[in-house]
Amino acid sequence: MSYYRILLADDEEEVRKAIIRKIDWESLGFEVAGDADNGEEALEKIEQLKPDVVMTDIRMPYMDGLTLAEKVRQKYPSVKIVIFSGYDDFEYAKQAIKLNVTEYILKPVNVEELTAILKRIKSNLDEEIEQKRNVSLLRENYIKSLPILREQFINELISYPVPEETVADRLQEYDIPLAGAKKWVAAAIDIEPEEIRGSAMLPLHKEKDLIPISVMQIVEEKLKNYCRCALATSARTAAAEIAVIAAIDGENSQTGLIDVLGDICKETKKILEIPITVGIGHGCQALSEISSSYKAAVDALGYKAIVGGGSTIYINDVEPVSGGKLLFDGKDEAELIAAIKFGPREKIEEAVRSVMDKMSDAKVHFRQCQAYMLSVSSSIIQRIQQHDLDMAQILEEGEDHEDTFALIPKMQKKEDFSQWLLSVALRMNQVMNQERDNTMKQVIQEAKEYIMDNYQDPDLSVEKICRHLHMSPAYFSTMFKKETGQAYIAYLTEVRLNKAVELLGKTDDKTYVIASKVGYQEQNYFSYVFKKRFGISPTKFRGAKR
Repeated sequence: MSYYRILLADDEEEVRKAIIRKIDWESLGFEVAGDADNGEEALEKIEQLKPDVVMTDIRMPYMDGLTLAEKVRQKYPSVKIVIFSGYDDFEYAKQAIKLNVTEYILKPVNVEELTAILKRIKSNLDEEIEQKRNVSLLRENYIKSLPILREQFINELISYPVPEETVADRLQEYDIPLAGAKKWVAAAIDIEPEEIRGSAMLPLHKEKDLIPISVMQIVEEKLKNYCRCALATSARTAAAEIAVIAAIDGENSQTGLIDVLGDICKETKKILEIPITVGIGHGCQALSEISSSYKAAVDALGYKAIVGGGSTIYINDVEPVSGGKLLFDGKDEAELIAAIKFGPREKIEEAVRSVMDKMSDAKVHFRQCQAYMLSVSSSIIQRIQQHDLDMAQILEEGEDHEDTFALIPKMQKKEDFSQWLLSVALRMNQVMNQERDNTMKQVIQEAKEYIMDNYQDPDLSVEKICRHLHMSPAYFSTMFKKETGQAYIAYLTEVRLNKAVELLGKTDDKTYVIASKVGYQEQNYFSYVFKKRFGISPTKFRGAKR
């Protein structure tokens, strides 16, 4: 059995022990995860222990109970808070109410009263958990509606370009097996109307709504043995009843897909006695752009009147191939440069393959391929110059950018350019990572120097130092810990305490003066932090050193 966790904060140790001893926690469904003797310590333990309930005295050193409640409510809004107070003061009660404190009880604590409070809290916690568990019911309903959601998304894909990140998320969410293909091809299936089918009538023919479903079953059954695919009844256009998206991997091809779709046309005619015509679009390098392939597939169906129905019509067989153009457009460039900048190596290799696949799939003269290679290399060199990188370090030994532009036309094999592009991209990534690491090291060093110059400032927060460095606090905190092995506040505390030790040894300043000099406004809290770090108070530490 799991118990709800409680943290108890009270500066009177006897009171804490009495409460812990007198309550039968397990029978009430709780366990005491920890206790603290002041608000500051309680807040630290709350962050470590993640309790469900915080029970705190209202009057404590360093941080009172109401301040603690406010900080807990801000950071952990679901935690239940119980306030103890020996002061029957309405103002305290009003403040507690404003902070949405769960319970407010007076000292000395009555066991029966506290037991009743704990029962109410457990009931509330149980109810909240049950509500969260109802998510499983929502999930069940979601699974039931999944086929509809899949179909809606397939129709989105074939209707208009969808952002790449959206595509990736939806494929995973809806369990659609299309991710990670070499390329994708769309097909549009037109079911011949009743008047064209002839006089033969099967029972199925009377159930018009079932005909597309029956055709889809045959298509899906036959197609899944050849490649990964997704089907949907098409809401995009009246020209086709069924949309197909096929993923072409290394082990299959677009030509093979056309052959399989041709067999499906024959199979459907044989089994259902219903002719179908399949329009097939061109291949796409990105699934987010499959709408262009589907448009081409629908356009292909328009040639049915010329070439006849009941079979496949491939757009490239009836229309010129892409107007004979091969362009390295902004989207291609953005994907390649993003991979180079951020890596990892697998991503860079994938981006280079995408560049090369586009060239391989284009049915153009090799001179156009060379122009395409020059466009890619020009983009690379521009980025090298833009980021002020060492050209000689990135390009081949003894090669400058003028030599590069002379080199490309001499390449007679696409593989040669692929090898050159990958090696340049990898070296560029390495140099950019080094530059990024060096910059961050400089920033962290500047932060350390700023801390050493300003540790006396009691308000030296992460936000303040980030304003000085012109960085976001979240990114700075992550990089600071990565570079130093310490969280910012831990590093600052260490600097302050080391300076305090130095002052205790070299000066006769009072403890409160030293506390102020190292950034602590409250002498008692300075003494508490010092003792926690070194095991003895500042005064005893000075005496021991002398």
